[in-house]
Amino acid sequence: MPRLTRDRITWLTYAQLGLWGFFLYGFGPVVPLLRDEQGTSAAVAGLHSTGIAVGALAGGALFAPLARRLGRGGAIWTGLGGVAAGVTALGVVHALPATLTAVAVIATFGMLVISGVSVVLTDRHGSTAPAALIEANAVCAGAGILAPLVIGASVDAGWGWRPALAVEVGLIALVALAALIFRVRLPRPAPARAAPGGSPAGSRADVGAPAGVGPAAGAGPTVDAGATAGGRRAGRLPSAYWIAWVLMAVTGSIEVCLSLWTADVLRSHAAMAAGTASAAVAAIVCGMFVGRLVGGRFALRYRPVPLLLTALGVSLAGFTIFWLAPVGWLAVTGLVVLGLGNALHYPLAISIALAVAGPAADRAAGWASYSMGVGFGIAPVALGWVADGVGAHLAFLLLPGFIAVAALLAARLGRALRPTATPTMANA
Repeated sequence: MPRLTRDRITWLTYAQLGLWGFFLYGFGPVVPLLRDEQGTSAAVAGLHSTGIAVGALAGGALFAPLARRLGRGGAIWTGLGGVAAGVTALGVVHALPATLTAVAVIATFGMLVISGVSVVLTDRHGSTAPAALIEANAVCAGAGILAPLVIGASVDAGWGWRPALAVEVGLIALVALAALIFRVRLPRPAPARAAPGGSPAGSRADVGAPAGVGPAAGAGPTVDAGATAGGRRAGRLPSAYWIAWVLMAVTGSIEVCLSLWTADVLRSHAAMAAGTASAAVAAIVCGMFVGRLVGGRFALRYRPVPLLLTALGVSLAGFTIFWLAPVGWLAVTGLVVLGLGNALHYPLAISIALAVAGPAADRAAGWASYSMGVGFGIAPVALGWVADGVGAHLAFLLLPGFIAVAALLAARLGRALRPTATPTMANA
């Protein structure tokens, strides 16, 4: 089993993704509170998710050119600065158009953070990148545990949600100060040089064996080398990347629906108070935190696709407990189990997507943001529209459908990635 080496750059990227997690998991419980404050329907409140989707599309388009101009580190810090500015604006404005705009701005810059961290860790850790990405997302979830708890406490104290969400700005300033004091600078990617055979020097020469897709010992699942190379010569990403792209859109739909509407279900079905329901959303993030801590070890031993299918099964079990639970404590238990499964969805899918993209990782990361935009933009609005007609509890039955579709896509991805032992790997 290979060993994941965590240097100062690794820890910095973990912290940077955690800063985004504080907002992302904190904003979900805020949406029902905004709906009450603005006097809108569930479907209209769900437009805040559409704002995140629009921002994800913009951030995806900006990342690759910004990374070329400023470097990946510069793109990440630009993203965090934009998040801080957007959160400040969100705390000041009240009207629906203004909050939608603020959320779109935050998401635009947040996608720069997500994309930058993903490609830095993939480039830096190679075959152990899935484990590094899972750990980074564990830190993201760990930061996200704090946000709903702080927001729930702030609401119960009568202060509202704005002072709690403003903590994000202070955390960004602290991480930036720590990076400055300890002189931690994210590296620029090495410039591509023509290598024998036409492959850029420094990129993965064995295109048929993308790093990080297989387990440590033995051959990992790979994309057909001829098809992949041909696709890159034509300027296209391989088919396995696009399967993973759709998979990320579907699993993103699961996560954002839970983030935005779980508090509503707890209020209406489990009879929780507004502040308690907002704080209880942290149960999902707690499950994700634990799942990612443990999942990092599993990712060093097992292939990503079977691990992903197992995670989807755990998610379905947790959802069943949550949805059927007649009392709050049992519903929260289901949310913890649900979080354990959800923990591995995105990290495994993005690690596969970036690994098969090879030297086109920056472009692939930008396109990956589009998948999040699709998931964030369509699913929560659809769920909100259904909830306006039948209630949030019944509307949540859309989620098992998303899980089933994700499982079918994961199985298809497993067929696109075939186990082979290349000469390079055999001699390693």
